[in-house]
Amino acid sequence: ANAILGVSMATAVAAAKANHQPLYRYLGGIDLEMPQTFHNVINGGEHADNGIDIQEFMITPIAKTSFRDGFEKIVNVYHTLKKVLEDMGYETGLGDEGGFAPNMKNSEEALKALHESIVKAGYKPGEDIGIACDCAASYFYNKEDGKYHLEGKVLDDEELAAYYDKLLDEFPELMSMEDPYDENDVEGMVKFTQSHKDRIQIVLDDFICTNPALLKKAIKEGAGNASLIKLNQIGTVTETLETIRMSRKNGYNTMISHRSGETGDTFIADLAVAINGGQLKTGAPARSERVEKYNRLLEIEEELGKGERLAFFPDDVDHD
Repeated sequence: ANAILGVSMATAVAAAKANHQPLYRYLGGIDLEMPQTFHNVINGGEHADNGIDIQEFMITPIAKTSFRDGFEKIVNVYHTLKKVLEDMGYETGLGDEGGFAPNMKNSEEALKALHESIVKAGYKPGEDIGIACDCAASYFYNKEDGKYHLEGKVLDDEELAAYYDKLLDEFPELMSMEDPYDENDVEGMVKFTQSHKDRIQIVLDDFICTNPALLKKAIKEGAGNASLIKLNQIGTVTETLETIRMSRKNGYNTMISHRSGETGDTFIADLAVAINGGQLKTGAPARSERVEKYNRLLEIEEELGKGERLAFFPDDVDHD
């Protein structure tokens, strides 16, 4: 898939240049919107050697007047978080996505640090800045007993849902969860979707792998309400756009995603604008391969001019 993808992306870039258009315009036409961005600022799970089993904790700008304004808020919270972690006695080295990997005991501690950082940066949690997480539940799912071994607890599907409810009650600014159940735990994912789809965004990654056939199955089963889109999972730009169209047609939000081993290429920044009202997660505002995507988005916003449209979360998607 990766070999084919390189050719597919190069073809799209060449076609855009041949048509004297920027890539986002070639892929998306005239109906464009700056994306809602999600920034991984605390790492756990497989991404860190600490006590946090949930893999990613992200922040997203809710109140903003422009992409630049929202990104500035994120940068302010990110730098405030560094100071908060230092005051708590944690090291602040960066993971490969630019997030911090403090040796915390559990996920609640990470969420408390994020909440405090948002407030200390001068913003209101849930109004100005929201929180999202990639649970990556397959990491702490035990196939032998069919239960979730999460931070010292052994939980079945219902107990895991109760754990998530506890987090949602304590941190109402937590608005989006990715892969809250194991990719093969269809029953758990469907039940959680039925009970929580009107409360939070439930993003499917391992469950669908940017594959239209797997997405079609998830839609039929009633799993999730948003799709994570990774170009290299399906192999071509065309198939990626097909998955996005299927998601939108069925009322699912779409979140374009980077990979952990990312390069400085900015293709996904253009793609996130082209899909009109999408979301983008591409790491913290740190490390050059992450920052280059944000620099590209700032360039695109300037090119679109003052009349550019903004995606807003949670009601940010035009499903047409």
